[in-house]
Amino acid sequence: MSDVSPATAKALVPPKSYDRNAVTAGIVHLSVGNFHRAHQAVYVDQCLALPGQDGWGILGVGLMDVESERQKARALQSQEGLYSLTIYPPEGAPTTSVIGSIVGYLHAPDDPEAVLRHMADPAVKIVTLTVTEGGYNTDETGRFKLEEPNVAHDLTSGTPKTSFGFITEALRRRRDGGVGPFTVMSCDNLRHNGHVMKTALLAFARAKDAALADWIEAHVAFPSSMVDRITPATTPADAARLNRDNDLDDKAPVFAEDFIQWVIEDTFCAGRPAWEKVGAQFTGDVDPYEQVKLRMLNASHSMLAFPGIMMGHRIVHLAMGDPNVSALLDGFLQIDAGPLLDAPPGMSTDQYGAMLLKRYRNPAIGDQLLRIAGDGASKLPVFVQDTAKALVKAGKDHRRIAFLLAAFTEYLKGVDENGQSFPVVEPNVTDADFALVKDADPAKGIGLSAFKGWGVEASPRFVADYARYRSQIQAEGAKKTLADLLKAAG
Repeated sequence: MSDVSPATAKALVPPKSYDRNAVTAGIVHLSVGNFHRAHQAVYVDQCLALPGQDGWGILGVGLMDVESERQKARALQSQEGLYSLTIYPPEGAPTTSVIGSIVGYLHAPDDPEAVLRHMADPAVKIVTLTVTEGGYNTDETGRFKLEEPNVAHDLTSGTPKTSFGFITEALRRRRDGGVGPFTVMSCDNLRHNGHVMKTALLAFARAKDAALADWIEAHVAFPSSMVDRITPATTPADAARLNRDNDLDDKAPVFAEDFIQWVIEDTFCAGRPAWEKVGAQFTGDVDPYEQVKLRMLNASHSMLAFPGIMMGHRIVHLAMGDPNVSALLDGFLQIDAGPLLDAPPGMSTDQYGAMLLKRYRNPAIGDQLLRIAGDGASKLPVFVQDTAKALVKAGKDHRRIAFLLAAFTEYLKGVDENGQSFPVVEPNVTDADFALVKDADPAKGIGLSAFKGWGVEASPRFVADYARYRSQIQAEGAKKTLADLLKAAG
């Protein structure tokens, strides 16, 4: 993973700002990805340097039974949870620090009982999650899918596989042992993510044990939160570069942009760290912050990813170097999405949109469009649906969104306009969906399950534009289609 010789590179050294030996785990985090390690773990790391905060270390838990998760577990366990984080500003030199807030790491499929013992420990006050938008197992109506195979397994087995199974069983043990509840906090990009998590967990718990579900509903807190920091995947080449530049022997380095934000609903049932002292913002209403972030940042990321990939781009800042791509995003942010939002007091959506474009142009990040595109069928309804509905209902210009949906549909074929194949990671696209993608009638794609409930299929103008863009992408490519769209839009 690194071209730095362990014999010459420096070992990771714990932060000097606190005594890591005194830190205990008060938080269990399920699904420890790069984003968690560049975001929540950083806030916790900074909190641990404050007086009286040493009970808020993190126990990381990997959930998926795949080799990449086993490798991550081995890497972090061998380094006692330590890893390096390098921050790249748009201009100026990067800075690197060692993060020490993850004080333990378990791979759940290897030892689920150990995970449950820790989650049932009275010292644990909060369980947080980053399981991706598709990890909440709900359909387009918000119904929790009890028939999903791993969920069905957890409903009948005492050895869980899913986050719902682990949380519910841990809460059962805590209730039965008189320990009391912990707070469950989603850190995923979902509107009202606390409510989504609560609805999903209660549906699972009620199907397993109705009395336990009632106890959870009465005692467990589910605060919503809004999280933001662009954090690319770390490729083997990235790891080698980071270790070389930092003269480190780190098996799990992470890098990210310098921007970071965390807005949290201040509803906790068993205490919380003093995150407000290290830059997090607590509020009684996260919704305005969520709306702006999801419908501008995350939506424009999708607007960049799917057309960009079809044009042959693979890296964010290089795609942003295309004036037409930049114009597409600017139009979406300033004309389509921004004016529909009720921003938090003191926030200008115009300024926020301009800041997003500047962040995307940061050449040091090198974020991958394919990473952003992954599981688009789960992301697009969360990020784009509300804007699409509002534009269609008001009879406003919907062409940029029609182009996005057309590009997404063509992206599902896995080949760009240059004939280059790319991996399509879409666990929630069904065989019936792929049949619609392959249908000779380009309008049929509007029936994809990812677009169900949007209402766009009821607009003949939207469907006509969508079909026209699909046909043109197939015949002339996404670049020419976008150029013609921008010319027509003025």
